[in-house]
Amino acid sequence: MDQLQPLSSKAGRTGDPERDLRRVGMHPDHWYPLAWSRELKPGGMLAVRFAGDPIVLVRPEQGPVFALEDRCAHRQVPLSRGVVEGCAIRCGYHGWAYDLSGRCTDVPYLGKGRLPNGVRAYPCREVEGLILVFPGDSAKAEEVPLPRLGSVADPRYKTRRFGREVACHYSFMHENLMDMNHQFLHRKQMGKMVPRYMGGGQGEDWVEARYTFSRAAGKQPLGEAAIFGQRRGPGESAAEKDLMTIRTEYPYQTLRIQTGDDAPVMDLWIAYVPVDAQQRRNRTFGLLSIKRPKIPGLLKAGWPLLVLFTERIFKEDREIVEMEQAAHDAQGADWNQEVFPVIRSLRSLLRSRGGETLGAV
Repeated sequence: MDQLQPLSSKAGRTGDPERDLRRVGMHPDHWYPLAWSRELKPGGMLAVRFAGDPIVLVRPEQGPVFALEDRCAHRQVPLSRGVVEGCAIRCGYHGWAYDLSGRCTDVPYLGKGRLPNGVRAYPCREVEGLILVFPGDSAKAEEVPLPRLGSVADPRYKTRRFGREVACHYSFMHENLMDMNHQFLHRKQMGKMVPRYMGGGQGEDWVEARYTFSRAAGKQPLGEAAIFGQRRGPGESAAEKDLMTIRTEYPYQTLRIQTGDDAPVMDLWIAYVPVDAQQRRNRTFGLLSIKRPKIPGLLKAGWPLLVLFTERIFKEDREIVEMEQAAHDAQGADWNQEVFPVIRSLRSLLRSRGGETLGAV
């Protein structure tokens, strides 16, 4: 657990006696989305990265997507600069070919009995429009379940797939979503919202927080109304029957809003995937599922407003967490004076479940 220190304390300026959370790497022994299915066309390939490691995703004309380290064993040039032939990828330099297992299957100017070693292959799955890769110990891949992707497969919901690169350590993103006390940041978009913490819980690999909200000032945005399927008047907007549950189940995060005992009206699943070796940039992959209202066509009509509303909220969140990262880098350590118990528990979880400690930038 983080230790509170006075702002004037020297300890508050040298970081926690434990390792600096902002230098804790994402643990690789999980399934991570590295691309959207739509980004990888049949017969094509796509260069991606996980924590600085180059990976090439390959979609043969026939057969499943597969993932290899993005280098040719011969001259180390990227395989993603080559071509897909049948169920193999061929390096664009000398034409060495590799199959989905990473085995070198052909060197055009050598006999078949003299083939060299191949390259690393990564376990790879394609689920609900996401291409998931297991970048850690391949022997553990079958033991680690694929993530539960919210309500994306439920026909009662309409899902928006979104995400972009954010210039910060993934832990800032987890904290931002978990801590609804930051609604003041979104006052221009949502009016004055007053969160009420309703408790939470934690386990070996998860932390959860529950909130209700009341609107102290301002009108309900149309984009928010699209989520609930109706406009609410000033009196109704303060109803605390809407329960928001946010959960970090390492390494993923979810947010659900329920208005009663029925299925959630909104179900968000999101993952933050480090791109660079220092993990100061991550690509987000989000599945935002909205329950279809009883009135046919209502959600379709309000969808553009919902997209605009959520984009503005995400933009404000992205800008503020990038400011947090910039402050950390300028100070050289984590000076944060965190007082909210939920976030202190979350930080402990991310430390304990994380991977190796990263070097300084």
